[in-house]
Amino acid sequence: MPAAAQEPSRGGGRITTVDVRGTQRIDPDTVRSYMLVQVGDIADQDQIDRSLRALFATGLFRDVTIRNEGSRVVVDLVENPQVNRVAFEGNRRISSEILRSVVLTQPRSVFTPAAVQTDRQRILELYARRGRFRATVDPKIVELDQNRVDLVFEIVEGDPALVARVAFVGNNAFSESRLRDVVATQQQAWFRLFSSNDIYDPERLTYDRELLRRFYLRQGYADVQITGSAGELTPDRSAFFVTFTIDEGKRYRIGKVEIINEIPRLSTDGLRRDIEIADGDWYDGDAVERGSNTLADALQGRGESFVEVQARVTRNPETGIIDLAYIVREGARAFVERIDISGNTRTEDRVIRREFRLAEGDPLNARQVRRSRDRIRSLGYFSNVQITNQPGSGPEQVNLLTSVVERATGEFTLGGGYSTDAGFLLDAGVRERNLLGMGLDARINGVLAQKRSQLDLSVTDPQFLDRNLAAGADAFLINRDLRFVTGYREKRVGSAIRAGYEINDRLRQNWSYALIDRDIFDINTNASRYILEQAGRSLLSQISTTVTYDMRDSRIEPRSGYVVRVGGDYAGLGGDVNYFRTRGDAQYYIPFERLLNDPDFVLVLAAGGGILTPLGNQDDRIVDRFFLGGENLRGFALGGAGPRDLSSGDSLGGQVLWTTSAEMRFPLPLPNELGLLGRTFVDVGSLSGIPASYYNQTLYPGAEPVSSADPRVSVGVGFSWRSPIGLINVDFAEAVVKKDYDKTQLFRLGFGTRF
Repeated sequence: MPAAAQEPSRGGGRITTVDVRGTQRIDPDTVRSYMLVQVGDIADQDQIDRSLRALFATGLFRDVTIRNEGSRVVVDLVENPQVNRVAFEGNRRISSEILRSVVLTQPRSVFTPAAVQTDRQRILELYARRGRFRATVDPKIVELDQNRVDLVFEIVEGDPALVARVAFVGNNAFSESRLRDVVATQQQAWFRLFSSNDIYDPERLTYDRELLRRFYLRQGYADVQITGSAGELTPDRSAFFVTFTIDEGKRYRIGKVEIINEIPRLSTDGLRRDIEIADGDWYDGDAVERGSNTLADALQGRGESFVEVQARVTRNPETGIIDLAYIVREGARAFVERIDISGNTRTEDRVIRREFRLAEGDPLNARQVRRSRDRIRSLGYFSNVQITNQPGSGPEQVNLLTSVVERATGEFTLGGGYSTDAGFLLDAGVRERNLLGMGLDARINGVLAQKRSQLDLSVTDPQFLDRNLAAGADAFLINRDLRFVTGYREKRVGSAIRAGYEINDRLRQNWSYALIDRDIFDINTNASRYILEQAGRSLLSQISTTVTYDMRDSRIEPRSGYVVRVGGDYAGLGGDVNYFRTRGDAQYYIPFERLLNDPDFVLVLAAGGGILTPLGNQDDRIVDRFFLGGENLRGFALGGAGPRDLSSGDSLGGQVLWTTSAEMRFPLPLPNELGLLGRTFVDVGSLSGIPASYYNQTLYPGAEPVSSADPRVSVGVGFSWRSPIGLINVDFAEAVVKKDYDKTQLFRLGFGTRF
């Protein structure tokens, strides 16, 4: 304390005046209100000392003295300056806006050295959380007139403290390299230029401990404990050694799995097969939890809205056996009284409400609440969606409070890439997924490539007329250079209308009608006679339908389940062509996670095919046929397998197509964050069927058509890389069963990115 109260005279009486001097912004009466001695009090040294401390405690004053002059108490003050501006210099990694939200000193507040030091420490802590432990912060004061100051924090951010080593103690079942793939914190490496996981973050260690715990639970270690996680800073403060301490415990197998039904009126017949975990399997904590949800969903799907399922785990450490029982019992009865929506300042309420799978007055069904939340999230309009239960007006009434956080739904994309089929390409587009807040998806997109150019316009209403009906319209212009395949260039200009509806969660049907003007032009001078006769324009009027049954665990990166699609196209409602075309495909994903302890081991079995049947007396046109090679049969060039005119070498396409593929996907022996996945595959396919008239030498003198239904086979390896600049696919395939006239392709590359 820079000054002390003077000793009052012992003979003084009562205080008649408290004289405050030196104030500039603060009212003298405000100063008197902080003091313990007031007019009329007897001058007391203890009270004066306490008044002095009280004035310093306000933080408003740089210096305070109190002295007694007879019946007068004189208070001399020097006010602390007022902060005019708070600025930051040298901060590149953390914005000034974020730093301002951290410091306590703000413009027009009172400047105090103690507050500035507190702010300095808060800034250092923020940088430490970002891994920059070598940062320095130097507060500078710029004095202004009228007792004002500018506060400037000069910051030297320093290099981030990287993680030099991630180690594990107590791990016997899994190697350190395997566990490093589990945790988010990674060791520094040259290829982590675009990642921050190798920057030390103490808050991330808590997350890593949970990742480790859940990993061990999935592998059967029901007693696992992650007893510690620590980061040790090197003496030069440039790096950290991170160590996790693990008590693995015993690994358990499942002894028996049973369903205990405590509701006599309820039948649980057939539910056992819905549980993925079986007797003799290694214990899997996640699978146990999924089993509870699966059973509850199945029962609630039968109309039992007030049923709950709890898993009871009974472990025997001596035998290493866990007995698992799912208890089915009555849950609390509740009904939806009201559905409230908040946070949607742009999106209309009805766009959100139509995604709910239950309505006001319905029984509260946890399964349907989860489905509703997932459907709202999948709209892509919101960065966060939460549905919480709130008490209603009665004991069995519940209000569903739906809180959403909107995000920008407009997109401008500009990208580029290369593919073997299209060459170098440039891709640009504009999209608004929530047009006018009505849930309409509108887009315009253009592609300019060496062998293909395309312009698309489309608009889609995912809930047309607020019904289970997605309706939309498209217009497009496509130019393709197929001279290296079929000897011609093709132009398509058309439009389409479409509609689709969900039959249930897994089954969907789509319908569309398209009217397309096709033009075959710029035909090679040495092209096949069959192609030369098809030069010019044709009008396609086609109605199509597709039915999709999707049981995959994910539509983006599936690892288990299957999907089946079947459909047909009928052309002949006007136009110049008349045919019926059937098509179908299926993929089946078999995970090997349990066997190989890695979710990236997946076997994919695929098959597809189609039949083109011309109607009437006219032959089908080449632009409507199937082609084999490239994406649907690796190891063969685009259109490289199937019917061909040997006189020109042009591919003719075919009427009957089938393909099968077996592909094993696996992780490469490289860090997971590189985003590399390998694959090995076998592709088999066949394409045959050309018009019978093609064999008529009178009509086509000199032509040499060939068509064989014999299967072609290729084998190969490849990899996919989710690189920082986009997805890159590379395949090396060898055609091992082929015809002499087929065209093969050893190397295939696909690359693209958007930004």
